[in-house]
Amino acid sequence: MTYSLQGKTISLGVTGSIACYKAVDLASKLMQLNADVDVLMTPSALRFLTPLTFTAITHRPVITSMFDPQSELSINHVAAAERADLVAVVPATANSLAKIAHGRADDPVSATILATRAPVLVAPAMDANMFESPATQANVELLRQRSIYVAGPAEGRMASGLVGRGRLLEPAELVGHIRILLGRAGDLAGRKIVVSAGGTREAIDPVRVIANHSSGKMGYAIAEAARDRGAQAVIVSAPTALPDPTGVKVARINSALEMGHALDRECADADAVIMAAAVADWRVAQIAEQKVKKTGADTWTIDLVKNPDLIAGIHADRLVKVGFAAESEDLIDNARAKIQSKGLHMIVANDITAEDAGFAVDDNRVIILDREGSIERLPLMSKYDVGVEILDRVIPLLGSLA
Repeated sequence: MTYSLQGKTISLGVTGSIACYKAVDLASKLMQLNADVDVLMTPSALRFLTPLTFTAITHRPVITSMFDPQSELSINHVAAAERADLVAVVPATANSLAKIAHGRADDPVSATILATRAPVLVAPAMDANMFESPATQANVELLRQRSIYVAGPAEGRMASGLVGRGRLLEPAELVGHIRILLGRAGDLAGRKIVVSAGGTREAIDPVRVIANHSSGKMGYAIAEAARDRGAQAVIVSAPTALPDPTGVKVARINSALEMGHALDRECADADAVIMAAAVADWRVAQIAEQKVKKTGADTWTIDLVKNPDLIAGIHADRLVKVGFAAESEDLIDNARAKIQSKGLHMIVANDITAEDAGFAVDDNRVIILDREGSIERLPLMSKYDVGVEILDRVIPLLGSLA
């Protein structure tokens, strides 16, 4: 299993909104994830974009008519409905939402939705007043009651110049919603997975901190992999430049002590905790209330006190505990010792001196050790795929602790 939609067919319905240019980008992103994409366009969508635009991206014919004798799909809406793993309407205008809510089927998009048994996602896009109107809100509520997934809209500036709620979500976020919907019946459905991420910061004064090189990419990738398999994923995150993953709760903290409090809260009802964060071993004994000024001395001594071992301090019944060991020497011996001292079920070890893996890059090369003595060396792979490998080994442990 990889960060891919290989083998998935997405029927992408495009309706008549100026925001439909984002559907082109979405189709491209889905193709990059190896999905097959069937595009269906309403007559009003054809006023904004040509079918050739989507054909160039998907390398497939675009469905613009319900009955096209020249189409490889024959009766288009039926074929697209039957082979789809998910139907996404992006953008979904107020008119298209009304059609779908009330069972109209007079264009390829609305007819496909009526004919499919696949999950359906709609992404509204319209002016704020149209979205907030009682009629549109009633239609949206009706769609939700029928288990249609409503993604967005966002708040912001729209083509009309108005600012409000009605802006189409960005394609990257829509991909996240699609992954959530495709994975909601996955092998982690009903499970809560807590992941720590990033490098904690220990304040010296109001300006300065003690920090480390962790980017948070490994923890965020694990959380996304858990989300894509149906889990309720939570990230306890130290400061990072990464955006919040779609559909993942992010609890933001700064210091090791703050992370410990957040982990205690989130792990109380969790099934597994995966400690991917780089937590400071030491903190300043006394944080200065004001910025410390330079003096004539050439050195500055700061008293440090030891931080608690966060994952060792987590005690919960039926909780799978996975640690990380970022080491520069004696990797296996140091990792093995941490399994026992921290009460872990397994540990993920990586050599921080490697130039092509580890901190601030998208790939990692790790060794997974468990408490039974097993050692598995994984090749260089994306951090998402490392997350998938970790979760593959967590799932049997969840069953054994049930």
